[in-house]
Amino acid sequence: MTAPRVGRVISMHSVQPVSLANGVKMPQLGYGVYKVPPDRTAELVTLALESGYRSVDTATMYGNEAGVGSAVGAAIAAGADRVGREDLFVTTKIVNDAHGFDSTIEAYEQSLAELQLDYVDLLLIHWPCPAKGLYVETYQAMETLYHEGRVRSIGVSNFEPEHLERLMDQTEVVPAVNQVELHPYLQQQQLRDFHAAHGIATEAWSPLGRGAALQDPALLQLAAKHHVSISQVIVRWHLQLGHIAIPKASSGERIRQNIAVFNFELDEQDMATISRLDSGRRMGSHPAEVN
Repeated sequence: MTAPRVGRVISMHSVQPVSLANGVKMPQLGYGVYKVPPDRTAELVTLALESGYRSVDTATMYGNEAGVGSAVGAAIAAGADRVGREDLFVTTKIVNDAHGFDSTIEAYEQSLAELQLDYVDLLLIHWPCPAKGLYVETYQAMETLYHEGRVRSIGVSNFEPEHLERLMDQTEVVPAVNQVELHPYLQQQQLRDFHAAHGIATEAWSPLGRGAALQDPALLQLAAKHHVSISQVIVRWHLQLGHIAIPKASSGERIRQNIAVFNFELDEQDMATISRLDSGRRMGSHPAEVN
């Protein structure tokens, strides 16, 4: 079966789009820039775009929106491989200290200025910050931006089922995406089931477990079996489960490697092997602890 391409650019890779609940198509594999230094962001995002990525995930909290915007703008202006704005998918997030209606609108305006864009494709609440109790109001501001056509899709990040239930009870637009920590050691089956039941796409941050899984003996065996790297095994696992994944990499080699995952497939036994690695181990903070 031939995978549909993203936008107008014919790539050597076959990143398939995921249809979000509102019909917007999002590349299933993107490039994440968490902890990418601001002074290297433009360089690395440019490498990612040249390697076939068409989705870039940033956040106000990362301090590198300007670098993302610089690389995106340069790629569009160059036009050498016919990349238009409509071919690219840019995600950013509302920072924790901007929760609240007016401050969310202001934070989005600031993000657009940093990114040098007229809109983003996906706007997320970065953390629910439950102690603040403002994530519903924050999301309502995002709904306003969405209804005004100033953002193509809205969603959340790091939301637990109880946060999602409250949000959906008090707002109109079901989150298109919930971006959460998800990797072989933290597989979040209950949360993924909740997403599936409500039409919410599951997006994995730290999809490689912040490197912790890259020395795992079971994964090493799978990598040897398929003549690929462990990171490629993990990325392939995410894609076969239907997750959206945004692996971060700080070198051209790793950037290219993480997208070169379409010439092999994990079988049922391989998938079962990875399933058994689930231990509930978090590499990042628990959503209840971030405020």
